Amino acid sequence: MNRRTFLLSASGAVAHPLMNSLTATPSGLLLAVQQNATQQSAAKNAVSKAPLTKPDHSLAIQPCTLEISPGVNIKTVAYNGQVPGPLLRLRQGVPVTIDVTNATHNPDLVHWHGLTTNPINDGAMEEGSPMIPAGGHLRYHLTPNPAGLRWYHTHSSAGANLALGTYTGQFGFLLVEGTSDPNHYDQEVFLAVHHWEPSFVPMVETMQAQSANHPATPGSDVGYKYATINQHRLGAGEPLRVKQGQRVLLRLLNASATENVVLALPGHSFRIIAMDGNPVPNPKEVEVVSLGVAERVDAIVEMKSPGVWVLGSTIEKSRQMGLGIVVEYAGKTGPPVWKDPQDAAWDYTQFANSTPAPTPDETIPLVLIDLGPQKDSKFDTWAINGSSWPDIEPIKVQRGKRYRLTFQNASGDQHPMHIHRHTFEVVSIGDKNISGLKKDVVNVMPLDTVAVDLVADNPGDTLMHCHMQLHMDFGFMQLIRYTS
Repeated sequence: MNRRTFLLSASGAVAHPLMNSLTATPSGLLLAVQQNATQQSAAKNAVSKAPLTKPDHSLAIQPCTLEISPGVNIKTVAYNGQVPGPLLRLRQGVPVTIDVTNATHNPDLVHWHGLTTNPINDGAMEEGSPMIPAGGHLRYHLTPNPAGLRWYHTHSSAGANLALGTYTGQFGFLLVEGTSDPNHYDQEVFLAVHHWEPSFVPMVETMQAQSANHPATPGSDVGYKYATINQHRLGAGEPLRVKQGQRVLLRLLNASATENVVLALPGHSFRIIAMDGNPVPNPKEVEVVSLGVAERVDAIVEMKSPGVWVLGSTIEKSRQMGLGIVVEYAGKTGPPVWKDPQDAAWDYTQFANSTPAPTPDETIPLVLIDLGPQKDSKFDTWAINGSSWPDIEPIKVQRGKRYRLTFQNASGDQHPMHIHRHTFEVVSIGDKNISGLKKDVVNVMPLDTVAVDLVADNPGDTLMHCHMQLHMDFGFMQLIRYTS
């Protein structure tokens, strides 16, 4: 089964009520996407009929209903009936087993985003990872690396069915703890952004809302009715309670399916210390934090402006949808205050070294383009160098070599580009050469060019794609394949 076949079946699938009992994986399970004989054998061994040992962690993919604000209930699918799913704290280099049971009527799988796993345990069917069948079970074997803030989420297709994939509540934080953490803080807070009740809207309508000067193109995009930080909309749930003088470590995640976000906390600044779980070479204080889909930021906030504030989107409409959380100082009461921050462009280069990166062994140009609706589809087809998944040749690499992937965005959309099972180095934004900024997602702005260096140090099929669900489902993927 490839992603196109899965899309055809998924487009007619619907969520079912939560099962009261979970069944074991059938002995005759047909594994999805088997790239070669070695992967087939490994995938079969990865699926357990009846585990003989207790796992280190257990997750259940199950339908649930969330009350995101009084009277507003969302029916979705989540891990263990909660959003975000359970926080997984793992130790760097210490092997763990994680059992996942699928209590829905749709096949699914879990991607361990940011970990240097093997393809079978990575959780991407394009690489050969097995699907978890409806009512089935799978045990993942992970040796957590590298240290830092990672996350886990579904990697299933959605296509035209907005009740599947990352449109659901299937996401959670995964923190890989290293031997030491040099950063001092008094409180650690995990905050994940998500958008709810998606629907298709004409793309021209979306673009007009973003910019009156944006050229209209055909096709459809996704709009949303609500937004939350963690499970609740702004003003619902408990506030983030702090004390004057505290240093609070905010671990921020954009778990939206398709929406990039910009956040601010009036009266405070964010000292950015890590991106995608990796320490930045040049920590710096900024007033706003930009998060492309799937990006993470670790930021220290010094609590030195007593009051009741809104930590939320810089866009008023998004805050009205619910994208925010109240920050309340001890002893302070009253309505939460919002003040628009000064305009400031988000610039990756300010957190990096200004010296250029080493010369790569090979440079691979990649042009990102919107082909428009194909074959009477109402959705645009996305392409890399003119080809779309699954009709696209893999990028071939040799182990140990350094490859410069140059993403040239020839479209009017932002593209958060993700490479599985590897950490890459951002080496240029436009005409600015930089080094030292390590990430696994980089947001490529419209008509801009971003280059990243990938060291081929983790053999096996590796998926590269735009992390926006709609783009990924409609062609925006390519494999990186090791030839030696």
